[in-house]
Amino acid sequence: MRFSKGRTFLFRIPEGKEFLNSVTEFAKKHNILIGTISAIGTLRNPKIGYFEEETKQYKVIELEGTYELISAIGNLSLKDNEPFAHIHVSLGDEEGKMFGGHLVEGEVFVAEVVVQELLGELLERKLQENGLALWDVEEF
Repeated sequence: MRFSKGRTFLFRIPEGKEFLNSVTEFAKKHNILIGTISAIGTLRNPKIGYFEEETKQYKVIELEGTYELISAIGNLSLKDNEPFAHIHVSLGDEEGKMFGGHLVEGEVFVAEVVVQELLGELLERKLQENGLALWDVEEF
């Protein structure tokens, strides 16, 4: 699949809002169906996931306190005909220890987000045999 660049958005998520819900709502509001996401900031009490192949489920790791959002990177595509944000994060604590994984949830203290819209064929996620909802595209 080939895509071209569409609009570029820079925005802040207000303090106290949930990160993933906010990105999804922004995408819906601006009719962004496909894109890339990057962000920095600070999250409170984030939950990150690690996908366990044996159980085909995410192990959720709950972190308590405030964590520096060193990097968030991900994408927007469609899942069940709705914009879906899939984001991985690197988080740092007050001692510089790093935690990372699939973002499950995180309350925003500060979040600066960049969304690069992509234009082209619709990119949809479908449940696969491995338990993950992956892009429904031809494998390389």
